[in-house]
Amino acid sequence: MTIATRPAPAAARSRFKTLLWIGIGSTTLFVFITSEVLLVADYPMYHAYRLQVISDRHLLIPHILSGTIALFVGPINFSSRLRQRHLQLHRVLGRIYVIAVFIGAATGVALAAGRPGFPGTAMQAVAWIVCTTAALVTARNRQIVQHRQWMARSYAVTLTFVSSRVLNLWPRYWSHLGDNFASVGIIAFTVVSLLIVEVGLNWPELTSRRASRRRPDLSI
Repeated sequence: MTIATRPAPAAARSRFKTLLWIGIGSTTLFVFITSEVLLVADYPMYHAYRLQVISDRHLLIPHILSGTIALFVGPINFSSRLRQRHLQLHRVLGRIYVIAVFIGAATGVALAAGRPGFPGTAMQAVAWIVCTTAALVTARNRQIVQHRQWMARSYAVTLTFVSSRVLNLWPRYWSHLGDNFASVGIIAFTVVSLLIVEVGLNWPELTSRRASRRRPDLSI
């Protein structure tokens, strides 16, 4: 008779990470096709936005480049194998990620200045910089566990640049209420992303019960 065994925690975590990165990759590909490709093709719904993008290209180009670098460097640096075998490369990529975040946040705020979507972009940029700075400080202080946690939060904010664009094909997103709605949407995506990370980081504590200590029986 065979006895069913539960999968080892390491195998379960590996499977979860694989599914997570597949989901992130699929979302990124969807956004690239529905936003960037249609933007270049002058999709009618994006026409006014396309003209705005062209006029903002001096800030938009460094913003896109830095955001893209952060988006792709993050997963590489999360690799435990890379960190163990090539620690110096891990540190170099970490510095590149930090610089990319700072440039992306600064240019994002500059692009949104004076526009209805500024509050959402400003909140997103502040969360991005705070989480990344905390990750940098904890790394310098050799607090590795806390460093990984702050990096997870930082990358969660990085992903909002992709996830928030999932709504681009929704016509209401581009209506007269679009600017204010987009600002609320950015804030919502940022908050939800950080909450998901917090749940993930504290999942063992949320799903396990502390063993209670039985009091000794003092009765005679």
